[in-house]
Amino acid sequence: MSATSGPTISRIPRDPNAGSASVVPEVLVRRAPKAVLHDHLDGGLRPSTIIELAAECGYQSLPTTDPLALGQWFVDSADSGSLERYLETFAHTVAVMQTRAALVRVASECAQDLAADGVVYAEVRYAPELHLRAGLTLNDVVEAVLDGLREGEAIAAASGTPIRVRVLLTAIRTAARSLEIAQLTVRYRDIGVVGFDIAGAEAGYPPSRHLDAFEYLRGESCHITIHAGEAFGLPSIHEAVAFCGCERLGHGVRIVDDIEQLPDGSMRLGRLASYVRDLRIPLELCPSSNLQTGAARSIAEHPIGILSSLRFRVTVNTDNRLMSGTSMTREMLLLSEAFGWGLREMQWVTVNAMKSAFVPFDERLEIIETIVKPGYAKLLAENA
Repeated sequence: MSATSGPTISRIPRDPNAGSASVVPEVLVRRAPKAVLHDHLDGGLRPSTIIELAAECGYQSLPTTDPLALGQWFVDSADSGSLERYLETFAHTVAVMQTRAALVRVASECAQDLAADGVVYAEVRYAPELHLRAGLTLNDVVEAVLDGLREGEAIAAASGTPIRVRVLLTAIRTAARSLEIAQLTVRYRDIGVVGFDIAGAEAGYPPSRHLDAFEYLRGESCHITIHAGEAFGLPSIHEAVAFCGCERLGHGVRIVDDIEQLPDGSMRLGRLASYVRDLRIPLELCPSSNLQTGAARSIAEHPIGILSSLRFRVTVNTDNRLMSGTSMTREMLLLSEAFGWGLREMQWVTVNAMKSAFVPFDERLEIIETIVKPGYAKLLAENA
């Protein structure tokens, strides 16, 4: 890690009363209320659903029609160390998400699967422009996904695992429809859409290419998150923050490149890292995905350890549950194993996520005070 000049601070010592000496049991982590801010709709399909939808629409390019083998194929293919190759796996999921019925089903199952994993609040993102091949309009796509999520929420509530799911609309940074998607975001923001995102290959496609969209969104007081600092480094983060007005960083893991560990163990933050931390700009970190795309070498070496100790606004996310073979429970367990995180740390990152959510303040506070904190208090009391 290297840094430009900036303040020198000491690593904040770990609370001796936090965490645990051993990994938190999976059953407890699954019961713990969790929040996810970075989860892609087209990256979380059930393998069995992909196979059934492919048969219905005549898509014949799947590598296998065995659900277990297909699920493993996605994980193996995404585990390339390259963001560009990682993104190639989406050709199969997007191909079967071209009709209203398919979008409703995928969205409904997304809400149900997250709820079954103990997620109580989720922001799910997708790119409407990728689902127009069979004649749907952008409005059709958004309405189908919203209908599916509401269906999934109702089924989850009836099963005793209530969840609230909101939507982020994503523009593809390598395309030229970002202003159109920004306008779509504003059109539907009072009925389930809570913000705007850009995603896709970072290198060569800086967020500043879409300044007209970001200027429009800021003029409409609309929330913005940007994929930045994943496959490309500090310049991507700088543009997202300084020029585009992002409120959260999608991944943002490369902010660690602006932090230097000194011989005495203290940390020197560069100007950009200090700015991101001082403004409490949330980092939508996705540990397993970051390994697959080469943004980190192992969970034990993932920058989330340093960033959390320095009290950046860290959140934990799944990114693409299918491609990473993961869930929020699994991500939390991996961090428990690597860093000794216990229920207190899991509560901390969950509260961070809810503080950073794009729903109104009163709703965020209600979820924190009536669901998250009581849920963790109960688990901590049971395992005192």
